[in-house]
Amino acid sequence: MDWTAGYASDVEYTAGFYQEQSPAYLNFVCVLNGVEPIPIDKPFTYFELGFGRGLTVNLLAASNPQGQFYAADFNPAHVAGARDLAKAAELTNLTLFEDSFEELAAGKELNLPQFDFITLHGIYTWVTPENQQHIVNFISRYLKPGGIVYLSYNAMPGWAASLPLQRLLVEYGDAFPNRSDVQIKGAAELIARMETASAGYFIANTNLKPRLDGLKTANTNYLVHEYMHKHWAPRYHADIARDLAGAKMDFVGSAELPLAYPALYLNDEKKVLINTISDSAMRETMKDYFLNTGFRKDVFVRGARKLSPLKQTEYLAQMGAVLLIPHEKVNRTLKLAIGEVQGKDELFVPVINALAKRPGSVSELMKLPDLQGQSISSVMQVLVLLSASGQAALFFAGQSISSGMSSLKMNRAIALAARYNDDYQAMCSPVLGNGVTMPYVERLVYLVSLSSPANLEVETVTQQVWQIIRGHGRSMVKDGVALVSEKDNLEELKRQVAVILTHKLALWESLKMR
Repeated sequence: MDWTAGYASDVEYTAGFYQEQSPAYLNFVCVLNGVEPIPIDKPFTYFELGFGRGLTVNLLAASNPQGQFYAADFNPAHVAGARDLAKAAELTNLTLFEDSFEELAAGKELNLPQFDFITLHGIYTWVTPENQQHIVNFISRYLKPGGIVYLSYNAMPGWAASLPLQRLLVEYGDAFPNRSDVQIKGAAELIARMETASAGYFIANTNLKPRLDGLKTANTNYLVHEYMHKHWAPRYHADIARDLAGAKMDFVGSAELPLAYPALYLNDEKKVLINTISDSAMRETMKDYFLNTGFRKDVFVRGARKLSPLKQTEYLAQMGAVLLIPHEKVNRTLKLAIGEVQGKDELFVPVINALAKRPGSVSELMKLPDLQGQSISSVMQVLVLLSASGQAALFFAGQSISSGMSSLKMNRAIALAARYNDDYQAMCSPVLGNGVTMPYVERLVYLVSLSSPANLEVETVTQQVWQIIRGHGRSMVKDGVALVSEKDNLEELKRQVAVILTHKLALWESLKMR
């Protein structure tokens, strides 16, 4: 019996972390778009549908011990792995199920509560229409009034030119039955040869190059899950909005936070055109045509309540940011999903200088002499742009923060896992109520810092980290080239360790990650 319903499940998905799924982040979306958020400094409930490897929901449960987290995936390998991570971190507020969407919608799990948050990443446009309806039915059955849904998906029209490419990959898989990872490798090789042979489709669609390059370089398991599902079908926002209207959902905005500021990506001519349309779904669809959107991160609320301007201002004042990189490395030319944005010096310079000293809230930043006369929206926009470019992380200031013990246990479990593989590429912070992407060497330095907190000399840490890397048969990479000699490896590793010890230790402490 085929339990996959055309879903490629013979290889595991990558262990990705998606910050947009966090309760705090979804509240940011609501506030920026003038909608009442959900209080998360007291107990709340959360469900992730189709959790994949389970890294995201594990990190969110660890960094939000006041919440009760539930999640389900139908792939038993995914469930087993996610449960192992939760067990290693001694999580007590996460329950993981091995269920299909149909089983969940039918109420198989009898003791499920009503949920404040329901999230799913990417999977909606990978599954059958029947499973899409099961997802909507689950939301309709289990989401509280006022509850928030995050649903990200492959979108049109951005995928339009690539539809024949995906079809070719699937047809190759049908013609050459094998494991999905073997099929995608064979299909990618065939497509590369077709490209070399000047296939007219590739010549006529030059914007395919990033996807063609991705077939050559991206993680094989990622490619399987991105392309090889039988029912893979990107959809328009208007379609998704109609689907969720059946569960009484109102569209709030995008978890691509800069989209809350139309002036950043719509010129006057485009704004005039969009303003001739009153229908929300049509307006969003027009934006997608202007931006050629290929992936959407939609946030819906069941019964959205608009904030008054004063209440929105009060919420904005509580939002804050922490720099994730040294302030001298901050780039004010920002390459974002909406395009390239140039940060204004009169706003960015004082904000960056203040955040270089310590994390700060909008209300604190508004008191800076150099920001007198600036609007709260303008200051918040700076934080949003820094966050969207990966240079800062957002948080709600003034909320009670847990002791951080569950985060520390999770981070230790992830650091220990780095001794064996590079799967889990993020750790979590109770200050953020979210995770932070952390590269491989950084995680190993973190691990050493736990075992030898009083002896964090660059040379000593470098040697300890090198023993782990060498034990894996791995090497350092510099300028895109793998280093061969031990001398070259140690030089590059020492350079990276010095940067981490100088800039990251204090960050980990301020975020209560260590």
